[in-house]
Amino acid sequence: MKSPLIIQYYSDLLCIWAWIAQRRIDELNKEFGEHIQFEYHYVDIFGNVPQKMQTSWSEKGGYNGFAQHVHHSAQKYEDAIVHPDVWATVKPTTSANAHLILKAVELTHDSKSAMDFALTLRKAFFINAQDISNMSVLMGLAEKARLNTKAIQYHINNGLALGELMSDYQGAKSQSIKGSPSYVIDGGRQTLYGNVGYRVLHANIEEMLKHPSHEASWC
Repeated sequence: MKSPLIIQYYSDLLCIWAWIAQRRIDELNKEFGEHIQFEYHYVDIFGNVPQKMQTSWSEKGGYNGFAQHVHHSAQKYEDAIVHPDVWATVKPTTSANAHLILKAVELTHDSKSAMDFALTLRKAFFINAQDISNMSVLMGLAEKARLNTKAIQYHINNGLALGELMSDYQGAKSQSIKGSPSYVIDGGRQTLYGNVGYRVLHANIEEMLKHPSHEASWC
């Protein structure tokens, strides 16, 4: 059997477009199964939310303006539920803590557990309006998910999880990742980012599977 097509998926946990993209990822995995493999990485979009609100949204209504933008963006996607309190009253200060704990989960358990927990965190924020910048909230969710919280904390304390996260952030810069979500397919042979529709993703992945990189034309 051929090795699966690797899709490096860069996102920020607080990004509404990554939340909207979740249904597309689920459908791609269902459609292509073992022929594709998502590898989750994280990009710094909401690393410093107060600064982002000050520099990008101060003249557009601040948090309230951003909340309206998020809710409006999600309106036409029935699977991308957004709680009314998101960004209006629940205002995470950073996405970095959520990214950090996901790297610790991957070190403690495996990549599948980390991907599953990433979805848990997205649901906690967007559906249940929980502040996933708060480490106590994050550890509580990890405990509820029956993850090994002692080992997770160990990997946070010893710096290994932070090192893995820095590798993601640096990798995003080196690959010129322009936003969240971004899909880097087949080692960079194809890069798509933003609110990319399912049909576009499907067509590009299907083409890559039909014409692997080692068979690419030199013409």
